[in-house]
Amino acid sequence: MRGFTLTETLVVIAIVSTAGLALTTALVDFYRQNAYLFESTSALENSRRALSTSVENLREATYGEDGAYPLIAAATSSVTFHADIDADNSVERVRFFISNGTFYRTTTNPGGNPPSYTGQTAATSTVIAYVRNATSTPFFRYFDATGAELATPIDIGSVTQVLVRVDIDLNPNRAPEIFTLSGRATLRNVVHQ
Repeated sequence: MRGFTLTETLVVIAIVSTAGLALTTALVDFYRQNAYLFESTSALENSRRALSTSVENLREATYGEDGAYPLIAAATSSVTFHADIDADNSVERVRFFISNGTFYRTTTNPGGNPPSYTGQTAATSTVIAYVRNATSTPFFRYFDATGAELATPIDIGSVTQVLVRVDIDLNPNRAPEIFTLSGRATLRNVVHQ
């Protein structure tokens, strides 16, 4: 019975080491090259869910606890309305707006008797980061019952639908790759003025 010679052992070690190094290098390169893809896919899905929730909130616009009309203000970069967004049987005042490339939501719960939103604490949360809508691309567009787009200044009594469009640069440290997400909300609970 004969074992490996020193030369044969060194050759086997060299082959196994080279194969291990090649496999490790291939795995590191794969993850390095696809890290952006994994990150952007996750960030895009999170943004898509956040926009979907925002559109659902708009769809549920209703009269405020103080009897105020469902829509309070409408502009190309913000919208303020009443809706029960947290299903607590209390209608909140909600404001969606863009500031410094971030899409925010501010909610105010009514307080007092009779209910009022004035003087109540508002909670602000980030909905989507890295928003890159151009100045010529409005974030919010408004439509009347005939489907015609409303011109600025928006007559809130004529709004039946709101189109939300957001352009996102998921990784500002890489070359711009802008993703566009959009959603349309038909205001279900609004009796037009």
